[in-house]
Amino acid sequence: MKKPPANFRGTGLRALAVSALVLCLSGALQAGEVRNVRVWAGPDKTRVVLDLDQKIEYRVFSLDNPDRLVVDIDQAHMSMTPKIAAEHDAVVKKIRHGIREGEHLRVVLDLSGSARTKSFLLEPTGEYGHRLVLDLHPKNAQSADERIRSVARQLPNDDRDMIVAIDAGHGGEDPGAIGPGGSYEKNVVLALSRELMRQIDDAPGMRAVMIRTGDYYVPLTERYARARQARADLFVSIHADAFRDFRVRGSSVYILSRHGASSQAARLLAESENESDLIGGVNLAHSDDMLKSVLLDLSQNASLEYSGTAANQILSELKAISRIHRRDVESANFVVLRSPDVPSVLVEVGFISNPDDEKNLGSPAYRNKLALAIRRGIEDHFRQTAPRGTWFASNRHDAARHVVKRGDTLGTIAQRYSVSLNQLRRVNAIDNDVIHPGAVLVIPAGS
Repeated sequence: MKKPPANFRGTGLRALAVSALVLCLSGALQAGEVRNVRVWAGPDKTRVVLDLDQKIEYRVFSLDNPDRLVVDIDQAHMSMTPKIAAEHDAVVKKIRHGIREGEHLRVVLDLSGSARTKSFLLEPTGEYGHRLVLDLHPKNAQSADERIRSVARQLPNDDRDMIVAIDAGHGGEDPGAIGPGGSYEKNVVLALSRELMRQIDDAPGMRAVMIRTGDYYVPLTERYARARQARADLFVSIHADAFRDFRVRGSSVYILSRHGASSQAARLLAESENESDLIGGVNLAHSDDMLKSVLLDLSQNASLEYSGTAANQILSELKAISRIHRRDVESANFVVLRSPDVPSVLVEVGFISNPDDEKNLGSPAYRNKLALAIRRGIEDHFRQTAPRGTWFASNRHDAARHVVKRGDTLGTIAQRYSVSLNQLRRVNAIDNDVIHPGAVLVIPAGS
């Protein structure tokens, strides 16, 4: 057999070397990377999210003595050192990682105790790429369902309080809109929701239940499901949206629409809010047609009409204390408002994309004013609509109060509460018919 020419042998060796180099580079490029690890702790579970640069193969298993959760990811690496904020370290105390067999990543979560784990992968969406989600449910932890139901169980059978479910929008890895000054919608609306809860609990005849109590994400359908479990009389979802034009500002109030949005802006807002589940890391692989049946049920009961009444009362109170973006109640197909039997309202308390609104929403004093207006709107609604057996129904003949709004006259207020004009003047020491927006009038007892 003849030997190949020397120049051919050199060419062949170079070709083999290049091929080997290409294979090595190809293998390096295919290796996955964990770019970040984020931890969010809720009352019933802790979520750990691994941000990935590509889809991966992984395995999860638990170890005890001490309790650990181990995640093995094939052909991957991680160069960052995960850190856990003190407010989120109740279940996951520390995260360690290393390489096994020279090319596979092992991530170890040191736990405070044993926990049931659910894991799943998420496809890229929005600003997020591939994600591996680990939900850890510690044993003996009170579930969110149990926390919610306990509110209803504590109510007396007679003269019960009306229950208001307060839903702070977004949360956890879903920040919502971000203001020009760096404010996160999820933080602003949680602070406002806590103030609203305080004011509602301080008022007679009402009890508040928080759907989201901290910085974690709750799926949209689970939000209104929790309101139903609490036997809520009203569900109020609080948001602070963004718009491409930073000059747009002011509050708006929305209810669910069965027949399309009331405006293009309402439709776009609903589409934006409905994407929260994708951003918040909800596994939608096993979704069903439940929402279709829910919408069908809505067309067969009075929930939407009741929602509209509450929305108008809240909007009326907001007009008296803040700038309004939409002067009438709007409607659109918001997933979070689809409860079949709990009247539901979504309140946009401002546009966090507007510098003035962002500054106001960051002020505790301004949030107090917003919460007061929303609470008054809810009170006015319950005062007119609360069923028999509630505190409001039993105290309808006690003295009430009315906050004067633009367009109000003493005559229309007297007619609304079925009192005489002279009674209204005498109780409030009014010598003439001049009243100003924001003034609080006492409605005479016996109305």
